[in-house]
Amino acid sequence: MALAKLKSRISPEQYLAGERQSELRHQLIDGEIYAMTGGSENHNLLEGNIFNLFKNGLKGKPCKTFMSDMKLRIADDFFYPDVMVVCGEDKQDNYYKTAPVVIVEVLSKTTRKFDQTAKRLRCQTIPTLEEYVLVEQDKGEIQVFRRNQHWQSFYYYLGDQIEFAALDLSLSVADIYEQVDNEDVAAFNQAPPAEPLL
Repeated sequence: MALAKLKSRISPEQYLAGERQSELRHQLIDGEIYAMTGGSENHNLLEGNIFNLFKNGLKGKPCKTFMSDMKLRIADDFFYPDVMVVCGEDKQDNYYKTAPVVIVEVLSKTTRKFDQTAKRLRCQTIPTLEEYVLVEQDKGEIQVFRRNQHWQSFYYYLGDQIEFAALDLSLSVADIYEQVDNEDVAAFNQAPPAEPLL
């Protein structure tokens, strides 16, 4: 989703008060407010698929899955992650979370650089965060940064499984890309099934 910078600098308190009354969503970064625009069809499908897979896979566990209407607070900055998973208690405020275990961002042309760099580095300072995930919408590729691997990145493609060790959960890349319209997904869906090993 795209960000449009607004001119005024505001405090976290002013931001939170304004967000509760606003019909539009904004992020607060270094005291500056950025309006958020809507995402594409593929962005929406990926966000929904990931939310559902986490929610269903974590049923019965002490974890909650949130979509892009729930804010994340890091110091005095506020973001709207596409999907985040919070385990245990995180009830500082009903309108934002501070202790996610997993954060997922679906990349778009307008937010790609920020999500890959500045936002990722800020998120990696969260003590509870174990995995930061970047999902491509125009191809079948997912990048996962893991704390237990010193934030080294790992790539996953259609046909792969992604292990989320902190959640004791495995997700199929093909399930994440269900109904998404891009060339990689089309090619994967048309490929003949693999022959069983004897």
